[in-house]
Amino acid sequence: MSSDHVWRGDHAIRAATVLPARRTPVTLHTADELRLVGELALPQGRPPVATLVTLHPLPTHGGFMDSHVIRKASYRLPALADIAVLRFNTRGTSSPQGTSEGAFDNAVGERYDVAAAIEFAEFAGDPPLPRRWLVGWSFGTDLALMHGLDPSIEGAILLSPPLRFSEDSHLDAWAESGKPVVAIVPEHDDYLQPPEARERFARIPQAEVIAVEGAKHLWVGEPSVRRVLDEIVKRVAPQAYPLPTEWPPPTEGERSPAVP
Repeated sequence: MSSDHVWRGDHAIRAATVLPARRTPVTLHTADELRLVGELALPQGRPPVATLVTLHPLPTHGGFMDSHVIRKASYRLPALADIAVLRFNTRGTSSPQGTSEGAFDNAVGERYDVAAAIEFAEFAGDPPLPRRWLVGWSFGTDLALMHGLDPSIEGAILLSPPLRFSEDSHLDAWAESGKPVVAIVPEHDDYLQPPEARERFARIPQAEVIAVEGAKHLWVGEPSVRRVLDEIVKRVAPQAYPLPTEWPPPTEGERSPAVP
């Protein structure tokens, strides 16, 4: 069992809790011949119902595959929601898992990284990983909007989208596709707050903009993380929404009786 796992007497899921999953180191191969470090987390003993292809924040500002919301998605969602989670370091990015080849390319060469991750998710496993969604955070949302509109992708969930590298033409392409786009925007975001986000994403008629009161760009704190993961699960695996806050989840007989 991972040393990061923390058991409490009340079984509450804490910030450092690691729930059971099949976790396998993977290598993604890009069209420009780079090898990217990654990990695939799958539910134990049963097939996944959906798949997240995660795209991390800006590596020049500390973003990597272990950025905490992405890491906690891989630690929790396979067990709590039967969701597969693929996370990886984009080119030139380092994490405790290793360093991906190449160098940061300001969202240009990273198009090959996104394509490699989508291809891996589409063809890995037998049967293939089902119902593939992009989940980007900050810089990762730009990568999703710019390079992630692939026939095999069902939709995109964007955490703290700055819309820094992506342009209106990318938003228009998603609008034309009709695929769902969910922007989860902190009230106190450093780059794009809910009022402006609603204006910018109005170019995508089907887009949802979810304002999270009191939250900040980095989603610090367990309440912020739980809100983000709940919003993801609500779209991708609604049968598991809302996520339990204990492990193992209480059975019907263990739950407190309803108050009349």
